[in-house]
Amino acid sequence: MSRSTEIFRKIHAAVSQVFVGQEEVLYQVLAALLAGGHVLLEGKPGLGKTHLVLALSHTFGGTFRRIQFTPDLMPSDVCGHTLFDMSSSTFRVRRGPVFANLLLADEINRAPAKTQSSLLEVMQETQVTIDGESHALAPPFMTFATQNPIEQEGTYPLPEAQLDRFLLKVLIDYPDVANETWIVKAVSSRASGGGLSTAEVPQVCTPQDILAAQDEAAAVQAVEQVVDYAVKIVRATRQHSAISLGAGTRGAISLVRVAKSYALLEGRSFITPADVKRAVLPVLRHRVQLAPEIAISGQSVDDMLNSLLKTIEAPRV
Repeated sequence: MSRSTEIFRKIHAAVSQVFVGQEEVLYQVLAALLAGGHVLLEGKPGLGKTHLVLALSHTFGGTFRRIQFTPDLMPSDVCGHTLFDMSSSTFRVRRGPVFANLLLADEINRAPAKTQSSLLEVMQETQVTIDGESHALAPPFMTFATQNPIEQEGTYPLPEAQLDRFLLKVLIDYPDVANETWIVKAVSSRASGGGLSTAEVPQVCTPQDILAAQDEAAAVQAVEQVVDYAVKIVRATRQHSAISLGAGTRGAISLVRVAKSYALLEGRSFITPADVKRAVLPVLRHRVQLAPEIAISGQSVDDMLNSLLKTIEAPRV
């Protein structure tokens, strides 16, 4: 087992102490961290989205910042701005909350497109431009943005260009009855519902360890047949009659990147078609749009992607 695999298993164990009953969600989030990508978290209120990100930041000693997106939030509230210092008679930069290792953009669709777009540069280039001057962020950097799927009034849907910046769209659902009962007991066991506190999550590595693990994940072997399989899946989304907007080349790249992360999490130095299949839903569900007549019928994007997968033969490697 490589050192990076061991470290991420320790991170998994540490976060699992306070984030319970969402095994696949945590696995996908760790894969995104390994791939150096950003995550769009979608789930109903009270399912631990903020809790998860804060706990993850504790495991490697990273800085955590949270922004509550609202209709009156301005881009300068996110990225920062310059101000005049009376004492020195000079302008100085006041950095915004985006300067962190893990950024939580809470309810990102509550802010208008002008504010949402303030994250485009930092998500793509890991830098922020303030009054014409570029400021690089210290790696690792990862954006988590949350959406509530049941409240659409007063929201501004993310444009396709913004959605495509997210490596994964992760869906958080209710835990099963056993885990939910355990969570309720654990949280209510302390005053003010202080159980399962993220303050108890231990630090198991450093930001430098995360960067080394990302390099190792990128070096995981991807044979031509498996890469070709990922490309075939993405190209099929553009040709399917039930899909009005298919995934672009970045979708295929993301499939391979996440497959590499899955392989390293499993302790392998190569990816398999199964890794690609496992990555399809979180990687592509926000990159495709159903045709109107299909959406009206009640079929979901996940249903369509699953049926599409059955039509593409996986290579034998």
